[in-house]
Amino acid sequence: MSKPNNVRRYAIEKYNREESIISNNYGNNLFYLSKHLKKVYPIEHHKTCSQTFINDFSSPLDHKKREILDNNIVVPQVIPCPNEKELMRCSWITNSTDKVYVQFHDECWGVPVYDDHQLFELLSLAGLLMDFNWTEILKIREQIREAFVGFNAKQVAKMGEKEINEVVSNVSLMLAENRVRSIVDNAKCIVKIGEEFGSLSCYMWNHMNYKAIINRFRNARDVPLRSPKAEAISKDLVKRGLRHVGPVVINSFMQAAGMTIDHLIYCFRHKECLNLAERPWRHV
Repeated sequence: MSKPNNVRRYAIEKYNREESIISNNYGNNLFYLSKHLKKVYPIEHHKTCSQTFINDFSSPLDHKKREILDNNIVVPQVIPCPNEKELMRCSWITNSTDKVYVQFHDECWGVPVYDDHQLFELLSLAGLLMDFNWTEILKIREQIREAFVGFNAKQVAKMGEKEINEVVSNVSLMLAENRVRSIVDNAKCIVKIGEEFGSLSCYMWNHMNYKAIINRFRNARDVPLRSPKAEAISKDLVKRGLRHVGPVVINSFMQAAGMTIDHLIYCFRHKECLNLAERPWRHV
């Protein structure tokens, strides 16, 4: 075989190897995004995860491969509420969804929160989404609340090594030491925020111009993992020394705290949370 043909064959083989490696990396990243999304919304797969990856990162996959990936992602169908056929919930609530999460969806998620202790709690719980999903967190919420003295930032900021080690060694919580320490360190930063702005509530809602963002999404795939507002708040919190407050965490926090209304428009809670969000801002 001539030398030019050998060179050409080598180039083709090298290209195929590189394409295979990049394709595998793409699949791994797609799996990671889907896995993280399931922590935030307990649904199977979310089309946004593939769209986010394709839009934010260049990929050598051709159009046909992308189309196959997108078509294989399952978007849950809207189903009636169990035992309440007249009500409709967001499509990530299914017949197999744990009751503790259903209750959270029906009573808490999307309700505007103005109390400093509750805001600090939701911010801390959202930070735990890197290790757990909402259902797992909610099942031990009371124990977490007790461990961090009701999420009173001033009290948490005073926790020393003894108290931190007690929380870390609590087998019912299974919290990593760095997570516990970050909550304590964040409490110290939140105390300073309170001194500067009057309260954590004033600080957070000032970012929102004292109005919740009201979205009207019809499909779960349209609900974003992050938003420009979440990115802005995250950036400022990081600058103030807080940890584990990336844009995805902050977006989850905003959804839980009613700063963003992301119930799907046909969900019975959308209208209820919208009415609550339209009330004049108040600080408790």
